[in-house]
Order: sequence, then structure tokens, then C-alpha cells
Amino acid sequence: MTTEPPAVTDVDPTEADALVTAGALLLDVREDDEWTAGHAPAAVHVPMGQVADRLTELPADRTIVCLCRVGGRSGAVAVQLAGLGFDVRNVAGGMQAWAALGFPVVDDDGAPGRVL
Repeated sequence: MTTEPPAVTDVDPTEADALVTAGALLLDVREDDEWTAGHAPAAVHVPMGQVADRLTELPADRTIVCLCRVGGRSGAVAVQLAGLGFDVRNVAGGMQAWAALGFPVVDDDGAPGRVL
């Protein structure tokens, strides 16, 4: 018998921002170079390949909003986390959609960043 992966709700950047304002964790799963070039100011960085090893750093009592460049990697991480019982959403369009809607993107120094 094949088990279907858990369903994960996609949200747009505006919905993601509202969730973060309400207390959700914004989890950026992109690679280090992507993060360094530009990320959402409120985001926490855990690269996709490290998520399984860093689960204890993720809150079990808060919604997690996953984010990558376009939404594919974060979608996969969101399904993984949902399967482990986390309350999770995925940002459709990722950082590209985030930046396109005018939400802030900063580099590691807090200066205006760019999405790789």
C-alpha cells in the first residue's frame, strides 16, 4: 500500500508575511550563496540538505513557512516537515515572488540584497 504524501498549503508572499507577523517561522531552505546574496529579513536559514539533521531547531508549536527561490525545494521540505507533524506552509513563487511584490530582501550585512 502506497501512502500519499501529506498535503501542504501554498501561500503567496502576502499571506506568508501575514503568517510571520502573527508568529510563524519563515524558513529559508536555499543554499548558502543564495542566502548570502539576499533573503527576507525575518527568515531563518537552514539549507534543504541540512533540514533533517536540524529538526530540533524547528519549533513544533508554531507554523513554519518554507521559502526557496521559486517554491520547489521549499515545497519538498514542507511535505517532509508536514509528514513529521509540523504545521507548515510553502511560499509559492519563492523569493522571486517575494521580491517581485516589493517585500524586503537584504544581504548578510543588512544592505539591499538580490535573489539568485
